[in-house]
Amino acid sequence: MTHESDAEVPGSDESGTEVFPGLLRASELTGGRRRRRTELAPLPSEQPAEPPEPKRRPKRERRAAAAPTDPAAQARDICLRLLTGTAKTRKQLADALRKKEIPDEVAAEVLDRYEEVGLIDDGAFAAAWVESRHAVRGLGRRALAQELRQRGVAGELVERALEQVDSEDEEEAARELVRRKLRTVRALDPQVRTRRLVGMLARRGYSEGLAFRAVKDVLAEED
Repeated sequence: MTHESDAEVPGSDESGTEVFPGLLRASELTGGRRRRRTELAPLPSEQPAEPPEPKRRPKRERRAAAAPTDPAAQARDICLRLLTGTAKTRKQLADALRKKEIPDEVAAEVLDRYEEVGLIDDGAFAAAWVESRHAVRGLGRRALAQELRQRGVAGELVERALEQVDSEDEEEAARELVRRKLRTVRALDPQVRTRRLVGMLARRGYSEGLAFRAVKDVLAEED
C-alpha cells in the first residue's frame, strides 16, 4: 500500500520544486537577469514648481527708470522731446522744465545752450506763427500779438513778426471773413446782421474802425 507521502505530486520535480507545464520561470523570461525596477515619472503635484515669470512693469514706470537722473541731462531730454513735434518758445520750454522740478539755474543753462545752437529761436517762431495764423484763420494783428505774448515772445520780436501783415493785408483778410460769415446771417435784420459781423471781426483781433469798414464794403458788394 502506497503512503500518501510517497505519492508523486503533480506539478513537482524530484527536488520538490513545483513545475507548471507550459509556463516558464521568470528567470527564463528575462534571460537569467532580474528585471530592473521601472522608475515612474513623478506626478504633476510632485514636480518642482517653475519660478513665475517676472511681471512686466507699466510703460510709465519703465520710462521713469530709464530717465536720466542728472538734472541737466533730464532737462535736455525733456526739451528735445518737446521740440520734436513743433517749435516752442523759450518760455514754453522753461514752463515745462519747471513742472518737472528742474532747478531754475540748470534750466537756464540748458535753454541758453539751445538758443546758441538755434534749437530755440523766438523770432523765427513768431514769424511762422503770424504767417500761419493770419493766412489760415484770418486773425488780425491784435489777436496775433496777444497770442505771441502769451507764449513769452518779447515785444520787439512780436512787432517784427507783425510787419509781414500790412494794413492792406489785414483789411482784405477782414473782408474775406465777412464774406464767409455773411452767408449765415444774410436773412437777419440789417442792424442785427451788422452787429454780428462786427463782433465776429472783433473776436478775431480787428479794431472796431477796421471792422465797420470791412462790413460796409462787403455789404456794398451785395447791393
